[in-house]
Amino acid sequence: MRRPVRLHRLGGELMLDAVARSWGRLSLQPHRFEVLRDRDELRLAPTAAGPAVAYGNGRSYGDACLNGGGRLWATRGLDRFIGFDADTGQLEAEAGVLLREITTVALPRGWFLPVTPGTQEVTLGGAIANDVHGKNHHRDGTFGEHVLAIELARTDGTRLLCNRDANREWLSATVGGLGLTGVIASARIQLQRVPGPWLDAESLPFTSLDEFFDLSQQSELPWQYSVAWIDCVGGPRPGVRGVFFRANHAQGPAREPAHRERSLPPMPISLVNAVSLRVFNSAYFLAHRRRGRRLQHFRAYFYPLDHVQGWNHLYGPHGFYQYQCVLPRSCQAAATEELLRLIRNSGVGSFLAVLKTFGDRPSAGLLSFPMAGTTLALDFPNQGDATLRFLERLDRVVAEAGGRIYPAKDARMSRAMFEAGYPALGEFVAFRDAGISSAMSRRLLGA
Repeated sequence: MRRPVRLHRLGGELMLDAVARSWGRLSLQPHRFEVLRDRDELRLAPTAAGPAVAYGNGRSYGDACLNGGGRLWATRGLDRFIGFDADTGQLEAEAGVLLREITTVALPRGWFLPVTPGTQEVTLGGAIANDVHGKNHHRDGTFGEHVLAIELARTDGTRLLCNRDANREWLSATVGGLGLTGVIASARIQLQRVPGPWLDAESLPFTSLDEFFDLSQQSELPWQYSVAWIDCVGGPRPGVRGVFFRANHAQGPAREPAHRERSLPPMPISLVNAVSLRVFNSAYFLAHRRRGRRLQHFRAYFYPLDHVQGWNHLYGPHGFYQYQCVLPRSCQAAATEELLRLIRNSGVGSFLAVLKTFGDRPSAGLLSFPMAGTTLALDFPNQGDATLRFLERLDRVVAEAGGRIYPAKDARMSRAMFEAGYPALGEFVAFRDAGISSAMSRRLLGA
């Protein structure tokens, strides 16, 4: 039976009591949602109900957007475009606008997102608060590098315009700041000029990590986007097999391919297991066993899972942990090999295990995730304590290498791991909003 939603009115804002979960579906907890609709009349003052945190489209995998038993500011109601200059590619919008909605407006006019994560169902505010990255980090850095200005509302009633000239330190703290410095009311970003919705894309199979690193190095200058799928359970022993994908924006036909969406209902059990992984991974590698080059639509290249609504149901009623780490360049090969060895021996993993190199670019935010090196991301079905113990083993490899975990994907890393991985944390704390708290901030920061 579904839990009923109770509606309230307080100070002109719509309130509702409802359960909320993030994309990993690890927990389902009651929250009080305060629906924000008017950026000019935002009222974020602390109440007797306690602190709150912004909740966009719920695509964070862990607990960064949750506040179990407490309040959430629902920002999807802040969904207006403020301005768009089709000559310069500068776009200003409220924080609840989705990246998909930005693309719908901008792409027909010759502009595209400067950086995009693996889903376009993220809000503009969420993309900034998590300083998302994409397949073009080696060329274009993170999303935060292309944020020109933000308007930040704080629970003490202040409103800050933050850009490269005014309140620059607040911009640096808010980009990648996990929503803990205030609520982003609106933002102005710089888009990139593109010839249309198509990409000149090439796929190249590889059968060793050395091949992967060679392909990454060769692709840095001539290719704007690059990423690799790897088989986390099968392939040659020792070694790893995978497929390297690289692409550039390109001219293409005027007619776009039909866009079909499918949906998955909740599953009573996890469909991700050692047997299904081996079958899928073998089939996927065989399908890409020959080098190939073709025109590919941007949705297929950037967002392969967006056409399957509810794909997170594949992991069953207990949800899944997404694990994404970055390993510094000095030891990326050995540490990546050790992580893949542990994952292969465990017999668990995900259909879409992603390996990519980050470029040597300073990040825009104090708590931004990328560093020069290699990032590995994959999903693990939640099997309780056994999964947590296994992830702690991966943590030890990452910590010993001097790497870090991506907070936007995290639901369980230790406070010690967080503090060690983010050396600017002490500087960031000074920008915390005392009226904002999340399940993640209490776990990693104590409040």
